[in-house]
Amino acid sequence: MQIDIDTWIQQCLSKLKDLFGSRLAFVGLQGSYGRGEETDDSDIDVVIILDHADSEDLKAYGTMLDSLPNREKICGFISGLQELNNWERSDLFQFYYDTTPIYGSIDFIKELICEEDVRRAIRIGACNLYHMCGHNMVHEKDDELLKSLYKSATFTVQAISYLQTRTYRKRKTELLPVLRQPERKILETAIAMRQQTGLAQAEFDRFSEQLFSWASDLIAEYQSDETRANTESRCCDA
Repeated sequence: MQIDIDTWIQQCLSKLKDLFGSRLAFVGLQGSYGRGEETDDSDIDVVIILDHADSEDLKAYGTMLDSLPNREKICGFISGLQELNNWERSDLFQFYYDTTPIYGSIDFIKELICEEDVRRAIRIGACNLYHMCGHNMVHEKDDELLKSLYKSATFTVQAISYLQTRTYRKRKTELLPVLRQPERKILETAIAMRQQTGLAQAEFDRFSEQLFSWASDLIAEYQSDETRANTESRCCDA
């Protein structure tokens, strides 16, 4: 049974204001509820930003969440403004564009992000996918892990699309038509795998090889300016 997210978030927001008062700087939604793609199994991914956050704030927030319905589905992120302002910029790219604001604003983040931060987000995403996909192919051989890797790959696909079009598209239906063929195949596979409960060995091998090869290509394509300059220098010296 899907949750009436509008009613739920207003109930949550009211309790947050009672708990933190003027210290509450921002509330947002991420994940499938933030994108309007929720299913019965979706988590409620809540973003909370305070003027500052300490361990007592986290305890108080957790206790408050315990009083809300659907507690087992609630997850998310809580931070102070200073920490967010100094966060790794490649993480902030995805964080900013994948967060739907409910209360307050985090638009200051947009001014912190440059093109190299987006390239770095793609590069880190590709490296993580390459590592974990290779590990899974050799050691775990786990269908569910492969499915989660394809889900993670969606964020890398969004970043690639943003660099190419200068538009961030949250919804997969809006993203698919503008993608290059390699990214389209990854996203189509990610969508298809959400409906599957198990994979035949041939499918597991094919989807793993597709993701592993794609990640490998991205690592080369989105190398850092420093790495590229070093490579060119070595080639010239040779």
